[in-house]
Formats: sequence, structure tokens, C-alpha cells
Amino acid sequence: MKTQNKAYLYALVAVIGWATAATAFKITLENLDFLQMLFWASLFSLFCMLIALLIQNKLAVLKTFILHDYLFSALLGFLNPFAYYVILFKAYSLLPAQEAQPLNYIWPIVLVLLSAPLLKQKVYWRSIIALFISFAGVITIATRGDILSFKFSEPLGAFLALSTAFVWSVYWLLNTKDKKDANARLLLNFLFGTVYSFIACFFFSSVSIPSFKGMLSSAWVGVFEMGISFIMWGLALKHSESTAKISNLIFIVPFLSLTVIAIVLKENITISTIVGLFLIMGGIAMEQFGKKLFTIQKPQNTNLQ
Repeated sequence: MKTQNKAYLYALVAVIGWATAATAFKITLENLDFLQMLFWASLFSLFCMLIALLIQNKLAVLKTFILHDYLFSALLGFLNPFAYYVILFKAYSLLPAQEAQPLNYIWPIVLVLLSAPLLKQKVYWRSIIALFISFAGVITIATRGDILSFKFSEPLGAFLALSTAFVWSVYWLLNTKDKKDANARLLLNFLFGTVYSFIACFFFSSVSIPSFKGMLSSAWVGVFEMGISFIMWGLALKHSESTAKISNLIFIVPFLSLTVIAIVLKENITISTIVGLFLIMGGIAMEQFGKKLFTIQKPQNTNLQ
């Protein structure tokens, strides 16, 4: 198989995993609370990453980590998977899947905006315009189409879903200067995250063996949303002739996710969700592909635009 075809195959596995995530979240939350769900999903994900590292014969890489590296992973693990998924799973417990999923998807815009103060990168007019377009989509979904009233159907759920974009963006921006092996770092991050989730579960919920359905759905979330999909996407980037050839596949995820939600969860997908999703993705597309139309000055030495 050609290298580029391998890249497409890896990317497709990641896309399918992420597209089923919203549905798996809701099914798991029918059997577990959001803290229990996080603990079991993190545990499954941790085992998945350990197996991946063993297959790649990279477990010895962990010996090169010093105290500073472990402390850094303790911080990263608090952000992701712990804080990110605590907020995300709570949002899914309050919102229909068709609303939580698109609201969570504004992170590419937030990533670009936060790169200005954190990485000292330039902000372009297209980023500001893209933000307003995506924000219009957010308002459309959060108000369920009743934009003029500006009355949110579930304010806390919408706020939490949007907050995940900031946690996710900070997490990846902190990762930009990390020189350690990505999979080894991810394993350590999830090790700390699993410990945090166990502590949270112990004090604020309960640590108990879930039902078969709860265990199975937690395993799906841990393996496909939090584990294999990240590994597959990394392999896709590694084997692809260029990032652009596979990065556009990410735009398929929310639309494919809505299809899975409608079929499996039987949610009636509303017009406001579809319109809002198109606005959010339109803003992201402008940010990603509108360099020639919306710039303050010629981009120089920028990695996140």
C-alpha cells in the first residue's frame, strides 16, 4: 500500500472514532455519572496507549523523562484528559448530543486566538471575522433558533460545552514546545489524568464496577475517542505527503456525528442545529483557507493561522 493511502486509512479510522464519540457519550451517561464515565474511559484509554507503546517498542523512552517532564505531564494530564473531559461529559449530561457536539467544535478558532497572547503570534482580520461567523452558529444552536430572544435553552450546558474549547486549546498550545515522544507523553498525561479522575470519583461520586452496557460504552469512549483515534491521527500526519491532504477530513466529523446521533440515539436533528453547525464550520473554514483574503500583513514565521 502506498504511503499516502496508508495516511488516508489511518485518518479514516480516526474520523470514524471521533464521529461516534457524541453518541457513545450519551449512551454511557445513561449508565454512569460523568465522573464515573471519565474514570473508566480514562482507564481504558491508558491501557490502549500502553499497548500502542509496547507495539512500537517505545516503552524505554519513558526512561529519558526527568522530574521536570513528569511535572509537566502532571499539568497536561490535569488539562487533558481530566479537566477537558469532566467539563465535556457534564455538558453532554445537560444537552442533547446534537447541541453539545457542534458547540465543542469551535476549538480551532479559539486555538488561533489564544496563540496570539501565548505564542506571540499575529492575529489576522480573517480570524476575527471567522470568530463572529462561528459565534453566530453557537448562538443559533444554543438558543435553538430563537436568536432574537437571546434566551439559551440550557445556559450551563452551553457554557460548559464552549469552555472545553479553551481547555483543549491551552492544552495543545502547551504541547507545541514539547520535544518528547508524542505517544510516550500522551501515556504519561493519561496516567496522571486517570489518577485525578479516580480521586474525583472517590470523593464526589463512587468507584464501582459498572453494568455490562456501562463498561462496554466506557470502553468505546476510552479506546476510540480518547485512545486509538489520537494514535491513528498521529500516524496519518506522519505518513501523509502533506498535512493539507488529510486535515480537511476533520470537517467531516461533525456532520457524520449528527448522522450517527440521528440513527442511534433517535434524536430529531433540528434546523437550528444544522444551520448553526454550517456557520461554525464556515468560520473554521475561513480561518483555515482564507489567508489571501483576510490578512493585516503578510504572515511570517507563524505556525497556527
